[in-house]
Amino acid sequence: MKIKRSTLVPAILTVYLGAMCVPGYRQYQSGQMSATEYFGIIAITLAVIVMLHFSLKRRERLRAERENDINSNNDKKQK
Repeated sequence: MKIKRSTLVPAILTVYLGAMCVPGYRQYQSGQMSATEYFGIIAITLAVIVMLHFSLKRRERLRAERENDINSNNDKKQK
């Protein structure tokens, strides 16, 4: 079973975001970063990851529709 790109890429980016939250949390705890900045960056990044997921899903769907259309046209030509 092949993992779709629309699932794999956002999953990798979410894991990366989680890993980057650790050093950021240390800065937040020490007072170098405000709560608004820390949690705002996380929220914006998660929103971008979600938008990327839906964008990739749409591209996969359009690609599949195009391939089906090409295959059906080729079948009609061969008959």
